[in-house]
Amino acid sequence: QVQLQESGPGLVKPSQTLSLTCTVSGGSITTSYYAWSWIRQPPGKGLEWMGVIAYDGSTYYSPSLKSRTSISRDTSKNQFSLQLSSVTPEDTAVYYCARSAVTTHQFEYWGQGTLVTVSE
Repeated sequence: QVQLQESGPGLVKPSQTLSLTCTVSGGSITTSYYAWSWIRQPPGKGLEWMGVIAYDGSTYYSPSLKSRTSISRDTSKNQFSLQLSSVTPEDTAVYYCARSAVTTHQFEYWGQGTLVTVSE
């Protein structure tokens, strides 16, 4: 059973960089052909896919967030991370990490989510 766990600060100040890490257990992030995404849900709004890092290390980002988003990985720790720069209160959301197959793009496993608030 694959499990994902998000971690990181729950409060970030405006203009700073939001950094979150997803720790994966029960499966390797380098296993073909899976992809590991970051998804967020602002209060009262729907889910927004932010970006993905695939099993081979390739990355893809939402066009609307591409200029501020970076996803990386540490294969030795079986973790992947999100950095979102120049945050504003509009970036306040529950942030999730999730796994999908590269062929189906359907999310099979999710972390429980972590709330990040952008505020002074």
